[in-house]
Parts: sequence; C-alpha cells; structure tokens
Amino acid sequence: MSTWKRDAASGLVVLVPIIVTIWVVWWLFRFIASLPLIENQIGNPALRVALTIVIFALLVLAVGYLMRTALGSIVEAAIDDVMNQVPGLRVVYNASKMAVETALTGTTELQEPVKLYTWDGIRMTAFKTGREAPDGRKLLFLPTAPNITSGFVIEVEKEDLIETDETVEEALTRILSAGFGERDRAEKGIPIDVIGDDGQRAPTAEEAVDGRSVADRGGDRPD
Repeated sequence: MSTWKRDAASGLVVLVPIIVTIWVVWWLFRFIASLPLIENQIGNPALRVALTIVIFALLVLAVGYLMRTALGSIVEAAIDDVMNQVPGLRVVYNASKMAVETALTGTTELQEPVKLYTWDGIRMTAFKTGREAPDGRKLLFLPTAPNITSGFVIEVEKEDLIETDETVEEALTRILSAGFGERDRAEKGIPIDVIGDDGQRAPTAEEAVDGRSVADRGGDRPD
C-alpha cells in the first residue's frame, strides 16, 4: 500500500469514530431538548437536557432497586406476560430486552474462546458458555461479526473443540473489527547463527528439539 493510502486509512480510522460519536451525541441532545413535556416549561436547552438525564438516571436506579426485591420479580414477570400476549409487540420487546442484557452483561459471561470447524474446512471462533446439553455436548456461542449481539447457540462434542491461548478480549477484538483488528503475535526472537570452534554453525533450539544436527542440514560454513 502506498504512503498516501496508508495515511488516509489511518486518518479515517481515527476521525470517523469521533465524527460518528459527536453526531450521535448531538442528535441525542436535540432529541432530548425537543421533548414536548419539558420544552414548554424550561427555556434553556442545556438545562432541559441536564434535567432529563438526571430524572432518567434516578428512574433507572429506582427501578433497579425495585428489581432486587420480591415485588420487583413479580412486576417484571407480569410485564413479560403482558408483552408476550401482543403478537407484534412481543418480538420488539424481547429483542430489545435481549440486546440490552447482552450489551450490559453478555460479554462478561463468555468463557475462553475456542476454534471449531463448521463445514468444508472452515474454522470459526466460538465461546464456551460453561453449560452442557442433556447428552453431554458442550454449549457454545458462535457470534456474528461485527455484531456480537447476534449469533448461534451450538452443541458440539468436546473432542471437536480446538483449544487456543487467546483471551476473550483478543477474540472479541477480532470479531468486532470484522477481522481487521487481528494483532500479530510477537516473534519469539531473531535467529542468530552461532559458529562453533570447528567452523560449523551450531543448531538452533528448534533444531535441537527436533533432533536435527547441522550435519543433517548440510553444515553451513562461513565464507
């Protein structure tokens, strides 16, 4: 890749997320400031937004505290039952509830990533859930890229899993970036030729482990 293309790509990687974030914040600010319930009561837009955020935060904390009680569980179950009775609304309600639960707590429940071959030699990344199917197969979550809130729950035999030394963060980075966030593994070292007293190159650590001698490889000599 030429220099100007590399510079342009690097600039876009930095600027585009900033621009999108600023646009989203500005859109939310205008949306909150134009709410009809407070627009006619408070003239200052900044004060309207601040007051709305404070009220919403207090409402979230109050509902969260209620959910920790026995009454909260009853209320939540009643709301779920009512929403699930409406054919069209229950899809939106359940999907949004699942998305919020996944965004807030879903990634913390993921265990170490594994590899598995799905079909025709294609290898994919999945995550252990720590649960098993009734027949003893491992339950895995196979997320889609770059949206990890959707995916597949699959049942796989333990011997079909390929263990890796990746962390959850490394695997999620690769998935969320659609593969572009893959970090190259650091090289173990720079190979250095060591010349012995007899003028032959000494075997490397890998060659010593494999049992291969310099003589087997031709015994390179210095010029």
